[in-house]
Formats: sequence, C-alpha cells, structure tokens
Amino acid sequence: MPKRVPAKKKSRFILPPPAPIPERTCWIESDAYDRAAYAKLREDSPSLREIEESGGALVPRFDSLLLDLFCAVFKHNVVFFPEEMVLPSAALNRVLLAGLHQGDLAQLLREATVLDEGKAGLATVLLGEGALSLLKAEKPLTRRDLLDLWNLQKQEETVQEKISEANNAKDIAKELADQGDSSRSDLSKETKALLEQAANKLASEARAEETRLRQQAKQLRDDLARVQQEAETRFRGEALKVARNLDEAAQEAESWSRALGGGDSKSAPGRQIELGKHLAGNEKLKKLAQMVGRMKDHALALRRKIFERTNEEMFEVGMGSEVSRLLPHELLTLNHPVLRKDFARRFVDNELLLYSLRGIEEKGKGPVVVCLDGSSSMMGDKEIWAKALTLTLLEIARRQRRMFRVLCFSSAETPLQTFDLNPRERYGVDMGTVMKLAEYFPGGGTDFEMPLNAALDCLRQARFKRGDIVFITDGECQVSPEWANNFRADKEAMGFSLFSILIDVGSNSLGPLKEFSDKITTVSRLTSDGVKDLFVKL
Repeated sequence: MPKRVPAKKKSRFILPPPAPIPERTCWIESDAYDRAAYAKLREDSPSLREIEESGGALVPRFDSLLLDLFCAVFKHNVVFFPEEMVLPSAALNRVLLAGLHQGDLAQLLREATVLDEGKAGLATVLLGEGALSLLKAEKPLTRRDLLDLWNLQKQEETVQEKISEANNAKDIAKELADQGDSSRSDLSKETKALLEQAANKLASEARAEETRLRQQAKQLRDDLARVQQEAETRFRGEALKVARNLDEAAQEAESWSRALGGGDSKSAPGRQIELGKHLAGNEKLKKLAQMVGRMKDHALALRRKIFERTNEEMFEVGMGSEVSRLLPHELLTLNHPVLRKDFARRFVDNELLLYSLRGIEEKGKGPVVVCLDGSSSMMGDKEIWAKALTLTLLEIARRQRRMFRVLCFSSAETPLQTFDLNPRERYGVDMGTVMKLAEYFPGGGTDFEMPLNAALDCLRQARFKRGDIVFITDGECQVSPEWANNFRADKEAMGFSLFSILIDVGSNSLGPLKEFSDKITTVSRLTSDGVKDLFVKL
C-alpha cells in the first residue's frame, strides 16, 4: 500500500508593506573625501555653521543643500542622482541647483573653485547666504510653501516609521507560520491569526501613508513647477554676484592673512573662508586691507634701512643658521670635503655657531596698548587710516614678540571694547578678532580719561608690564588737572612711554594731549610718512 503523503498546509496571506522610500537628501554624488573635506570646513568655519543653522530653521534639508553646493563647485565631475533616488522634501534644493548649473555660470564659478577647498568653501558660504536671503524674503516661495516642505518631511518620517513597523510585524508573523502549530503549542491558532491580522493592518497603514506621501510630493512638484523659473533666475543672480566677487575676495583674504602674520604662504581653508566672507563686497574692508599692505611695507622697509646702520655689539656665542654672523672656524668647514656635509646638516637644524648681536632691535620690549578713537568724527577715511596704522603696529609687535591690545573708545557713556589681537602661541595673530576690530565703530563723543585709565590697569597686569601706549585720536577732550597729575605720576612710576597721534584735519588743540604724552605726532595727510618716527621708536 503506497505511503500517504501529508497534505500541504495552507499558508495564510500576509500583506507585504510598501517598498522603502529613498534615504538620500543630497542630489549630487559625493565620495568619502568630498564629505570629509566639507566636514573639516564646517568645523573650522563658524560662518558656515551659522548659515546652516539659520537655513535649517526655515526649510528642511538646508544642510544637504550646502553640501550639494560645495560638491557642485569643488568636484571635478558633477553627477546628479535621478529624482526617484532622493527624498521629495529635498525638491527645492534641486530647483536651486538647476539655477546654478544653467548656462556658463557654473563653469565660471568652477574655474576658481574646482579641487580648491578654501575657495570652494568660500563659494559655498556666499551661495548659502544668497539662498538664505531669498528664503527670508519669501521670494519666490511663500511661507505656506515652506510649511508644505516641513509637512512633507514629517510625512516622510511617518512613512519610514510605518514601513519599519510593518516589516517587523511581517517577519514575526511569517516566522510563526513557518514553525507550525506543533512547535509552538503555547500559541493558539487564534493568537497567530490575530498576529497576522495585526501585520496586515500595519502594512495597510504603511501603504496608506505612502500613498499620502506620493500625493503631497506631487502637489509640491506642481507648486515648485509654477515658481521654478523665478526661483532659478533669482538664485542665478545671487550666484553671479558670488562669481564676480569670489576670486578677488579669496586673493585679498590670502594676502591679508600673510600681511598680518597669518602663518604659511597659504592660509588654512577655514580661515580663508572667514576672511573672504568679510571681504566679499565690503569696500571699506578692501580699502583697509590695501592700506595695511602699503603701510606695512613702508614701515618694515624703513625699519630695515635704519636698523641695518645701527651699531651692534657681539655679546655672546649662540646657535642658528644666519650665515652673516658665523664664527670664522665654521666658515672653514665649507672648504673641507667631509665637514661640508656636517655643515649642511647643522645649517638645516639651526646648530651652527654664530655671534649674537645686541642692538636696538633685539632689546627687550614690553607689550603695546593702542587706544583707538572711535568717535563719530573719525568716520570715513580717518577711521580706515587709524585702523591701518593699528594693524601695521600689530605686525611690528608680532615680529618683536610683543603682546598687542587695542582699546576702542568714544564717549564716556559708551563701554570700552577690548581686542587682544595676538594672544596665540608665538604671538600669532587672531584673524577673527582682527575682523571684529576692523568692523567695529561705536560713534559718539570723545573721552580721554576712561581709555587711558583702562590702559594703566592693563600695564599693571604681570603679562603687560614694561609696555607702551599709543593714543590715536582726531579730537579734543579736556582732562581734569587732578587726573593729569595722577596719570603723570603713575607713568613715571611704571616707566612706560605714551605716543600720541593726532589726526589734524582741522584746527585741533594739542593742549590736552600735552598733559599726558611723551611725544605727539600731528598727521595732516593720511599717509604713512607722517608716522614714520613711531614705526622706528616703538
């Protein structure tokens, strides 16, 4: 008798959940290097983080837009993902990117930015600011359109959550069905049926939410299609401004960084972004940068010319690599075939024996405190000239390894602003603080006593002892006789010098400055010739 084959168990139907929705929020392909380069720029650039935070409060996926903008100007080959591979809530980003890539504009931008992290980062910041300004102005998108984007992102999150729940329920129900009734006697058929019903319900809910998402995405595409041309045109206009200013701003940022002792011949990309952002389209800062360059070159050339003629004395033997001060027996090793190699090694390691010279330039000097007038009468060319002089003195102080502090003052009612410009190791210049000083202008009246009292308090600190004060003003302010007597007594006791620079555009009186100054220089023409004595004596 043939063996009876058991009947195949009838399987219950479990409704499959919808397919997962895309996870990408960026439209442009990027590799690990691109993302790492952008992450480093974001870490080093407060401006980039600030734009990302501001944009992220207005529309979803703004952080992805910034990464797309960076890749669009940085990558050698730009490849876009198809629409079905990107979340619908990033559709606005695609419209803006299309405006950037129309015509020759992208090529014009990319000529300066491809594979250059600093310039690409600066372009990203400027383009991000342009996009942010359009969103804040609600052009061309209205507040309702922006709200629709947020609702769409929320719907995407709901769909992803529902699909995940439905898949988990489906896996559990299928596992129980495959095990059969005998292996899980603790679960009745009714319980298994309830689990399958729950899985089917979750799958149905996921499908319903996914359908709702498709409807919202279609509505958004229709809305964007109506404003697409206007949005692309407006953003293309912002990008055109960036293209016009980018190269000049990047070059000025690099030259300013070098002029103020920013470090290597090529500054860090993060610093380049911050400097370039401030300089782009800012005529005042551009003019200041140009004046600093001219004044610094004049000051350093003057100091070299004078100190080369200064009598110096040899006072000890040290180590270094300056050939002009080598001991005679070190020069003899250059003619020896074996010792010549050792000479080369010690030259690289700064271990050659040489005379140490003592002269005016190598004499120990203390910090420099500059009191800078920020009253309303300084507005315009006088403000720019005074700040250029201040930054030139900063470069001299940096080379002499002297601390440098600026006290910006105006009326007695306006609080003093303190700027420590070289607080870093080896007296490196803090470019962020330099930018704050360059842009700060309080306006108002003039008060001499408050900044000079603050300068005295500064020189009483241990790290500012043996310093000097430079007082730059264009105004006249009476000081009380009692204050003047006390200030002169403190100056004599502490042993510092006070150099005053009076910008004499009108008929100002020297009387108040004579009350407390060691030397007063009157400047009638805003050039560096009038203050050349200060460049030498400071």
